[in-house]
Amino acid sequence: MALEDARHQVDMAFARPEAGGNRGPVFENTFAGATSFLRRRYSKDLTGVDLAVLGVPFDQAVTNRPGTRFGPRAIREASALQAPDAPYGWGFDPTEVLEIVDTGDLAFDYADLGAFPGTLQARVAEILRAGAGTLVLGGDHFVTLPILRAHAEALGAPLALIHFDAHTDTWADDNPARIDHGTFLYKAIREGVVDPAATVSVGIRTDNPDTMGVTIVDAPAVHRISPETVAQEIIEVVGARPCYLSFDIDCLDPAFAPGTGTPVWGGLASWQAAQILKDLRGVNLLGGDVVEVSPPYDTTGATAIAGAHVAVEIACLYAATRRAAP
Repeated sequence: MALEDARHQVDMAFARPEAGGNRGPVFENTFAGATSFLRRRYSKDLTGVDLAVLGVPFDQAVTNRPGTRFGPRAIREASALQAPDAPYGWGFDPTEVLEIVDTGDLAFDYADLGAFPGTLQARVAEILRAGAGTLVLGGDHFVTLPILRAHAEALGAPLALIHFDAHTDTWADDNPARIDHGTFLYKAIREGVVDPAATVSVGIRTDNPDTMGVTIVDAPAVHRISPETVAQEIIEVVGARPCYLSFDIDCLDPAFAPGTGTPVWGGLASWQAAQILKDLRGVNLLGGDVVEVSPPYDTTGATAIAGAHVAVEIACLYAATRRAAP
């Protein structure tokens, strides 16, 4: 075989998006290559980018088991297992619809906790000013608060929020200096960043009397009714308002996602979460995150795989929003 023929076969076997572009699937061995999210190009340049993937390896706000600082890396690696074509049930490939890049991980001083929220908010604001949406890979759930602040500031109004979690995260916390993954929603509502009347928390199965006006679809309710009904209730609450989606992986039952800091039994099965996310097509999604994947407790990699699937579904929802835009 001629050398040029051999090179051509290698190029076809490891086809990458067209030169200079960020669209299209990448056919590469799942056990090799760079572990960017969905094999997207690593880039800080956001020119022409529709969706920017940002890792936030932060876990210093946890109340129990640390380890989510390794979550972004694990989710990226697990995303290589995703089929390089249209995700099942969507009818399109988000990498064909959107210009997606992986912007790497947030740079921050791990020893300067007080500066962290502002650093993250500034980076997300920079992405939004460039005209891109954000898909964040956490990290513990505190990271969602600075992200919501940046989105609300860019929007000039409170956000609607779709929140998947085992916990309400509305425990009282009126100390601005505290950094706690269990109070991000409390602070977001108190700050006027999120509108509780347009917020839904799904999968809740821990007691907290003060839900601050948030609509709760707890885990037992999800088990009683169909995923389609759950999605419809979410859509009715959120309406056409610009919304953000935050998915704490502990929303899933530990049987499906054991690698997390605060696992609680009785949660959603992966098939329920998958169908609910698909049936949210039509919401006006600005961005989303997947948080609380903790690889040290994820001995089989199942939690990271679930996190990667959720991230792809969020990308599909964002793509559906862009496709529906006039």
